[in-house]
Parts: sequence; C-alpha cells; structure tokens
Amino acid sequence: MSAATIDRLGIDTDIVVSTRGLTKHFGSFTALDDVTLDLKRNRIYGLLGSNGAGKTTLMQIMTGQAFQSSGQVTVFGGAPHENTEVLRQVSCIREGQCYPPDFKVKHVLAAARHLLRDWDEEFAQALLRDFDLPTDRKVKKLSRGMTSALGVIIGLASRATLTFFDEPYLGLDAVARHRFYDRLLADYAEHPRTIVLSTHLIDEVADLLEHVILIDRGRIVADADTDELRGSAIVVAGPVGDVDPFVGGRDELRRESIGSHTRVTMRSSSHSEDIAHAKALGLTVEPVSLQQLIVDTTNFEGKDAR
Repeated sequence: MSAATIDRLGIDTDIVVSTRGLTKHFGSFTALDDVTLDLKRNRIYGLLGSNGAGKTTLMQIMTGQAFQSSGQVTVFGGAPHENTEVLRQVSCIREGQCYPPDFKVKHVLAAARHLLRDWDEEFAQALLRDFDLPTDRKVKKLSRGMTSALGVIIGLASRATLTFFDEPYLGLDAVARHRFYDRLLADYAEHPRTIVLSTHLIDEVADLLEHVILIDRGRIVADADTDELRGSAIVVAGPVGDVDPFVGGRDELRRESIGSHTRVTMRSSSHSEDIAHAKALGLTVEPVSLQQLIVDTTNFEGKDAR
C-alpha cells in the first residue's frame, strides 16, 4: 500500500499492529476472547499475564503463525499471514525456539541475516562477544543459557520494526539477563522500534516498559501506559479503624491484617489526592510495585469472574 493511498484512507501510520474482536478457539476452549488493541510505533510494551492467559496465542496470530477463529488483525496495515512484505519486518523470539537439528550457531545467524530485512551484522557480532557464544557449535549441543543467548542476539540484531520477545531470556542467569536489558535499552535509544516483551520477571523489566497490556483468561483486563497503571492503585496501612473509612467502598485488590493493623492495596482514581488525604489521616502510604499490581489485578479480575 503506497504512502499516498494510506494518507487518502486516513490510516493512522503510528499504529503498527491493530486487532479488533480477535477470538481464538481450540475446540471448546477459548484462548482469546474479543481482544481489541493497538500497538504503536517505537514503544516498548509489556504483554503480561499468567501461564495460559493467551499471550503466546496472541503473538502467534500477530506474527502469522496461527489463524484467529474470528475478528481481524493487521500488521503494518496488512494481514500478517503468508505476507512476506510484512514478515520481513517482524522478529519473534520465544523460549524453546526450534532450529533444524544439524544447524550450528553460524547457520542460524546466516538464516536470520537472509530473512530479516533490517539485520545488523556488526551488532550481531558484538552481541556474540558480549554473550560469549561459540558460532561453530551445533545448536542442539548448546546449554539452555547459550540457546537463550542465541535467541536474544537474533531478536536484538534483527532491528526489526516489530520485535517480539516471548520469554526467550528465561534460560539466562541474572547477570546475562541484565546484560540483555542494557543492550536492548541502549540500542532502542539509537534505533527505536516497537518491542513487545512477554515475561513473568516483571520487576526486572518494569523500568523498560512504556505501556502494559495485561491479559487474563484470554481477555484484555488492562491496556495503559506504565505510569498510568502504577498510579491506578496505592497501598495504605494503619489501624483498621482508620483504614476502613478511608478505603470506603473502593475496590480492594489485596488486604493483609495482623491484629488491629491492616494493609490494603486499593484502586485509586485520584492518586495524588488520595496520597495527601491518607497522610493527613496519619496512614502510611506505600508505592505499589508493577509486579504486585499485576498479580493483584489478575487475582481481582479472576475473583469477579467466578
């Protein structure tokens, strides 16, 4: 589709991926249920949720690896399935990535160089040195950590306009994971693109994420900028007789009590005002970590669904 055609149709070129009413059934099981979202250009997203929530299925459909049962998905304005023009701009790296059994690391890198339009060979070589990955070893002979490093190198060096990381770094130790985060952030600053991180290590990546999409039981339960999401809840603590009137009828995500002392994580629509009010009442106010907020939100939504 030409730029002139895009302008004439009024298509928002800031949107890289768009889904509308996306639904996926596996027999009687609904993996995705009416998923509607937009991924914008040059942002780092966190696609979060528990195991089985639908994250991988959603990414598979967005990258043309699976078909939806109903609804629509467009990537760069077109359908991703069997669309070479679209897929050459997409990199999707996942845990347990499969490679041909006799491929060596150098063969995998050669294939990536051929298939990915924006591949940067110089960056790939620098990453190989960073992660100390031997190029002449067969992939099936690599340790789990080395296999994860290979996926991370491909995802970063692809410099794809749309890059998905579906927990490929779980096999890395803490030092290597933070090396990955550092390289990702530094390269993103120089070469912005849309990056989607799906992970359970939320606190580790919290400072990287600009926007969070939370999926639970196949449905989107949060789709917000990270700062906005953090500001949607606060933790207040103090004597139960002071905390309960302050909380009032607002949604409680978590409550922990010891004797007459209670600690409540609650929804807040007026973050700064609630903090000031709580402190004026002598209550202790604590920040909510992104990981705890995601866990509590998922549990809260699950409780409402039963």
